[in-house]
Amino acid sequence: MSNAISRRIEELSKLAPPLTAQPDLEEYWDQTLKSFSTKPLNAKRTLEETPYTYMDVYKVEYEGFDETPIYGWYLLPRYRRDEKVPCIVHFHGYGGSKGYPEEYASYLLMGFAVFAIDVRGQAGETGNLLAHEYGVAKGWVTQGILHRDTCYYKAITIDALKAFEWVSEQPEVDLTRICSAGGSQGGGIAMIAAALSDIPTIAVCHIPNMCQMDFGVLNSSSSLAEAAIFIERFPEHQDTVFETLSYYDNMNLAHRIRIPVFVTVGLKDPVTMPETIYAAYNFIESEKTIVPYPFSGHTVTGDQHRRAMDFVSEHFGRD
Repeated sequence: MSNAISRRIEELSKLAPPLTAQPDLEEYWDQTLKSFSTKPLNAKRTLEETPYTYMDVYKVEYEGFDETPIYGWYLLPRYRRDEKVPCIVHFHGYGGSKGYPEEYASYLLMGFAVFAIDVRGQAGETGNLLAHEYGVAKGWVTQGILHRDTCYYKAITIDALKAFEWVSEQPEVDLTRICSAGGSQGGGIAMIAAALSDIPTIAVCHIPNMCQMDFGVLNSSSSLAEAAIFIERFPEHQDTVFETLSYYDNMNLAHRIRIPVFVTVGLKDPVTMPETIYAAYNFIESEKTIVPYPFSGHTVTGDQHRRAMDFVSEHFGRD
């Protein structure tokens, strides 16, 4: 039966806006990944005391894009069997943090490990040594935004890719079962990691940001509104800003994803708007699933989380 909801979803499923990728996008990322592949992690993990009987909690510190210490929780189910376990690499939403270990209990209950990191400079323990030589709008998005090599998005992308490198070196982790996961900003990071890293084997991207970012700058109330504020102040840099963002836009990188991807979207979301998410999703060529929520705004509901857990369980099994 056709109704307004089904027609809206059908319309979104056909979205194919012009890509904004620069001609050297592929070459740029191939060279960037190669140059950072030899950068040392300088990592350490330290066992933490917690009141939780059924999880081992480690505080992790490593280096990603620069010398900024990136902090994370590495969580293991305490009474796991001897074999290696799957691992969920988790990225939080904009302005958030890795939170508390117990926030990831559902994954531990499935017998999975978790590595949850702070995104630099936001509300966690991780600072930000990223240099910038130009003014910024409020927040973090416009830091270094006048060049692809100095911008905040490059720093957080490399930080994320290095998180997977760290996980791949842990003796408890099954390298065939690593999930890139997150919501909002974290969903966008999870998606770009799936495009640029060969370590994750599936991805869960709830209401992801970093999709069709030119449309987001123009229309969204998300963190990308900071780029709009920057352009309003410095209109002469509009083209430069959009060029920089194009290198980190999941719409332009979606074709590089080669793993199964699970995506959710709220059709009433004014932050990570459905037009932006579908624009990226429709260019993914690998196995993929998208679940639209017609009456949801910018949120990850219990149903979204449960469906994602079913997706993970389908691909990883239950330990």
